Amino acid sequence: MFMTYSGTASNIATLAHELGHAYHQYVMNDVNGLNQRYAMNVAETASTFAEMIVAEASLQQASSLEDKQALLEDKIQRSVAFFMNIHARFLFETQFYEERKRGVVSTERLNHIMVEAQKEAYCDTLSEYAPTFWASKLHFHITGVPFYNFPYTFGYLFSNGLYAKAKRGERSFEDAYISLLRDTGRMTVEELAMKHLGVDLSQTAFWEEAIQECIKDVNEYMALV
Repeated sequence: MFMTYSGTASNIATLAHELGHAYHQYVMNDVNGLNQRYAMNVAETASTFAEMIVAEASLQQASSLEDKQALLEDKIQRSVAFFMNIHARFLFETQFYEERKRGVVSTERLNHIMVEAQKEAYCDTLSEYAPTFWASKLHFHITGVPFYNFPYTFGYLFSNGLYAKAKRGERSFEDAYISLLRDTGRMTVEELAMKHLGVDLSQTAFWEEAIQECIKDVNEYMALV
């Protein structure tokens, strides 16, 4: 892995994220090469799950109230990023593709779409917006993979749901998790969840439980401050 690292909480989260990707590949090394290419909707599952493990462990080992507050705030900020920042990107792309069908979209129009997307995603609660965010974010310019941003939120929620199950000690979670990762290149995510977790992803229960993990962090932070 090649990354900028100075030991900050954000750097550690990024390192955990990339190690999650590495672990995903590691457990698939002996899988037939044709079954190692997995879909984008599960590409960010192992990475965000690894972030969650490190974030939870850091909180449990925090030695002071200030450290715990800072770590919780960082964890909540990542929830905000996945639920709002990423959602804004999705809204932007959706509108952009619709307008691009009718011709070239001007810089001024792109700026407007970006701001409107951010306002919707953040429920118009920000003091300022970033109209040129579309120009600086690499993910918008990876033309071979439209909606590249969406998998991050899906992977985040999916891994949150996985973590909730791990905490409950259901089945042999480690074995189920490894088996799930190994099958990511040969099953749909719905099939993966049903086979390895006994979960029907078309129902809301799994997703609600994943969101509750985020709400728990907010409630704990509010109690501390």
